[in-house]
Amino acid sequence: MCHTVGMNIAESVGYIKAWLDRGVGEWGLFAVFILIGLASFGLGRFSAFEEVRPPVSLAQAPQTPSPAALYIGGLVVASRSGSVYYYPWCSGGQKISAQDQRWFADEAAAEAAGYTPAKSCKGLGQ
Repeated sequence: MCHTVGMNIAESVGYIKAWLDRGVGEWGLFAVFILIGLASFGLGRFSAFEEVRPPVSLAQAPQTPSPAALYIGGLVVASRSGSVYYYPWCSGGQKISAQDQRWFADEAAAEAAGYTPAKSCKGLGQ
């Protein structure tokens, strides 16, 4: 291609076409089409390497947990040795041992017994 340095664009295109006609010929053009076809097929297959995910079906859907049962003891719980009361689902209320639990029907009953609402239990004392 060093002959094309001093040529204009039209002469360069003509030179390249003549080179392709000499080099490729009748079977060479066929080989180019085959190579392009194989490259296209390979690129198409390359996209199949992506991770295949199974389709989501209703049989595989996660089950929702059953709702928690109501606490029989009351609405709020306190420790016999503590000074605050909790909702039973708060982390502080769940840590009270069964023999140390003191149950109240509502917040007013717990406050009447001298307990204050726990600050770590959201929704108490509002």
